[in-house]
Formats: sequence, C-alpha cells, structure tokens
Amino acid sequence: MISILAQERLLGATLGSALAGFLILEQRKLIHESVADRKSQSVDQSQVRDGIFGEKYRMEFAALWNKAVDQTFEPAIEYLSSRKW
Repeated sequence: MISILAQERLLGATLGSALAGFLILEQRKLIHESVADRKSQSVDQSQVRDGIFGEKYRMEFAALWNKAVDQTFEPAIEYLSSRKW
C-alpha cells in the first residue's frame, strides 16, 4: 500500500511531467509554424533574429519568468522569513 505522501509525490511528478511535455510540444508547434511562415515570406535574417530574440520579447519573458518563480517559491520564502532566516 502506497502512503499518502508517496501518492502526493507521484501525482506531483506525473502532473509536472505532463505539463512540461505539453509546454514543450506547444513551443515546438509554434517554432514550426513560425519557420513555415518565415519560409513563405522573404524576410531579412536580422528581422527574424529580432522577432525571436528582440528586446520586447526578452523583457516579456523575463517578467513572466520572475512572476512564475515568485509564485512557485512564495510559500518557502514566507516559511523561511517566519523563521528569521
């Protein structure tokens, strides 16, 4: 019989793996669509590089990343703060 803690860990690992797989597949789909769109249009290579790695994209990605990290580790930070760490 599997303990409740082991079940929770297994469920968390399963859901995490499923989410990661979904995100990877979605990103691959978006990349393939963008490559197909770029091939159908004659676009300068610098425009492609700016579209994917441009300043606006990097800033949006950084903001989303920071928000996700804050939300993920907020309980741990609150716990450590309450313990005067």
